[in-house]
Amino acid sequence: MREQESMPPRRERRRTVGQMVAVGVIASILGIVLGLSIHWFPPADSIQADKIDTLWDVLVIASVPVFVLVTVVVLFACLEFRMRAGEENLDGPPIHGSTRLEVIWTAVPAIVILGLVAYAGITLNDIEKAPASGTPERVVTVTGQQFAWTFQYTEGGKTFSAATLYLPAGQPVKFNVRSKDVIHDFWIPDFRMKIDAVPGITTSYRVTPKSSAVGDHEIVCAELCGLGHAFMRQTAHIVSSDAFAKWTQKVSAGGAAAAGGGAAAGGAAAAGGAKPDGKALFASGNADTGATACGSCHTLAAAGTTGTTGPNLDKVIAKDPAAAIKEMIVNPDKEVAAGFQKGIMPPNYGDTLSGAQVDALVQYLVKSTHK
Repeated sequence: MREQESMPPRRERRRTVGQMVAVGVIASILGIVLGLSIHWFPPADSIQADKIDTLWDVLVIASVPVFVLVTVVVLFACLEFRMRAGEENLDGPPIHGSTRLEVIWTAVPAIVILGLVAYAGITLNDIEKAPASGTPERVVTVTGQQFAWTFQYTEGGKTFSAATLYLPAGQPVKFNVRSKDVIHDFWIPDFRMKIDAVPGITTSYRVTPKSSAVGDHEIVCAELCGLGHAFMRQTAHIVSSDAFAKWTQKVSAGGAAAAGGGAAAGGAAAAGGAKPDGKALFASGNADTGATACGSCHTLAAAGTTGTTGPNLDKVIAKDPAAAIKEMIVNPDKEVAAGFQKGIMPPNYGDTLSGAQVDALVQYLVKSTHK
């Protein structure tokens, strides 16, 4: 007791509640303005995307003040109650819990959370609603498998499959999503919608591309699904109603479903019928149809690629005839190189590349590896 009495008196540096409130309000305003000004997402190209972006903004507005409140209280507490020189042996001042304060800091967060949950539930229910009675809804069955997506349509009484996704702008569509092997996740970032593709069950969601969304939109698998997961990317083509009708007529009649919407890397040019470029196909694939670049997974000295997901082509096909190489491309699981396993190479190159493109790729590989 004598030791405590001999210690120098503690200097009072009380930070008032008013100071904390002032700092908190200013920091909250700045944080909210910054959070709302950042472009967190790609363009909102579906009707549902606008509602999801609004939900995100509400969450930012609600969460920033909470973060600021906790941070300000902690910082002011550190400044006010820090130990000063000569106070090493002093006990802290006697304090007692405040029941009122405990009720407040329990009740207020609970109310905020319940409000956000309710709003999120309303938003989810809204974006999952079926179109109004009398509004036609297109149904597309999406099937995922390592490492590609395929799409099944029913148009004009005909059912057909395609390796590319085409949708008319401004028209609602329901995706029924399935998987042939492992869990995948069907995600179009520009639409803000995603859902797991689970073996044995069918999941679904609805989306309506905006009329202004005409163009190409990336399709991504958002669930780690194997060694080739990073390359399970394709393109959703949003086109006008007339262009969609022409495409469905062509594909349902047996046209090349993989022809895409134009000349991709290595593809035959629409005008002039230029011969496909095998090297470009190997290095860049075909973005229009979702054909993954071979060089992403394989090493090939002539192309300057060093991928290790698949075998080194300079070694494994150096003595194989063109017919065998073609079979490896269109039917990759028929024969697998030692040290590798089935199900890694996309099985749909026969759909995502035209016959001329496959032949050009084979010729390039033969020329590059047969020395």
